[in-house]
Amino acid sequence: MPMIYFLAIVLAIGVAAYIIGRGRAAAQTGGAQKQHSRPHYHGWWAFMLAALPALLLIIVWSVGSSLYMERHVEAQLPEQTADSPIASRSLALGMVKSLANALRRLDAQALDNLPATFAELQPALAAKGAALAPDTQDYMIPIATEANSTSDTLRLTGGVLALALALGGAALGIRSIQPRARARNNVERVVLWGLLGSSMIAILTTVGIVLSMLFETFHFFSVVPPAGFFFGTVWDPRFAAAGATDSAGQFGLIPLLAGTLYIALVALLVAVPVGLMSAVYMAEYASRSVRSVVKPALELLAGIPTIVYGIFALVTLGPFLRDLSAALAGGSPFIQAQSIFTAGFVMGIMLIPVVSSLSDDIITAVPRAMRDGSLGLGATRSETIKRVILPAALPGIVGAILLTASRAIGETMIVVLAAGVAANLTLNPFEAMTTITVKIVNQLTGDLEFNSPQTLVAFALGITLFAVTLVMNIVALYIVRKYREQYE
Repeated sequence: MPMIYFLAIVLAIGVAAYIIGRGRAAAQTGGAQKQHSRPHYHGWWAFMLAALPALLLIIVWSVGSSLYMERHVEAQLPEQTADSPIASRSLALGMVKSLANALRRLDAQALDNLPATFAELQPALAAKGAALAPDTQDYMIPIATEANSTSDTLRLTGGVLALALALGGAALGIRSIQPRARARNNVERVVLWGLLGSSMIAILTTVGIVLSMLFETFHFFSVVPPAGFFFGTVWDPRFAAAGATDSAGQFGLIPLLAGTLYIALVALLVAVPVGLMSAVYMAEYASRSVRSVVKPALELLAGIPTIVYGIFALVTLGPFLRDLSAALAGGSPFIQAQSIFTAGFVMGIMLIPVVSSLSDDIITAVPRAMRDGSLGLGATRSETIKRVILPAALPGIVGAILLTASRAIGETMIVVLAAGVAANLTLNPFEAMTTITVKIVNQLTGDLEFNSPQTLVAFALGITLFAVTLVMNIVALYIVRKYREQYE
């Protein structure tokens, strides 16, 4: 029986506890004692006692069962040798898991008469739509069968315990209903802990991301010197064969970091002037009817997927600039189809609504009294914008630009299609370069083991990019917070 069914039954028990508890509390109103909490609080408290502990048990039991089953199956696998048909133990474990999932598609009669070899079993699985690796070994069949049986037993045990806990909690919640019972305090306390837990998710997620990259980064720096990574000017990882652990190659960060910052700079040179001028127009010059049409139309650009911008750069803009430069030069083009300028220009178009929307909100937040005072002293509207409004909104605009820059630094798809994957070090904006995010994708795709420096370098690149964007976001949020405190 799938655990989702037990989950549905637990929620049904909780709903029943709420209805019964609320009705029992309502029946006690009007007595000699004044009720401390309204009837629906008693109902919610009964629901929480019935559902929350059981749901927590289901989650913990499911995670623990998965970890136990993985260790249990791995312990039954034979030892890997140089002559093993499977390249690694982790690959064999994955094949057993896939086989176990495929066996669940067979009916009871087929499971009772499983063949001893995978060659005999494969037609029955193929008839059920299960596609498995052709090198699945015969010894995996009994392991997968036993794993399914053990998993079913664990799931049933956990579900029965969760139902018993839900029924016990419902009975306890209903029995505790009294006129002076502090159900409201209990409910609000649980809600408070829930809000605290929700707010901790972002922090724990950030910590998990950092730790997941940090440990692998330390592993990478145990093989490759940090000085060669942070100060190297050549990127040539030289992919090795699967299972190799040699660090042949050069892992210089400078070309990737330079390409990341260069393309982001070109994008900001396109997005910031256009976005800022459009924000000034909409905030200071546009009528209400024009603003109601132009602002949503401009923000539609933010809803276009980045892959669409990349395809536009690859198919349309890049070849157009290449042919245009060839016509101007009268021969070979001086602008490549994949170049820094192409990627930066398209990325800048994508970032225009980000700059425009943030700057519009910041300019609009400048107090009206500052505008009226400037106009009352005889300044024109343009002088008021240049000498009063923009200087007052400058901290917020700088914060918006930094937030936009962090978005540009993290972009991947546009760079892959519009700037290429060549890790060059050049100042010519019409040549190809690549970024850190592109190389992270390249290093993590392929058949390399995760103990290979050619793969581990992706984590070092990731932690570096994380540090750069984190610093930029902190600076931007500090500037924006300071601005808001000044003009609230």
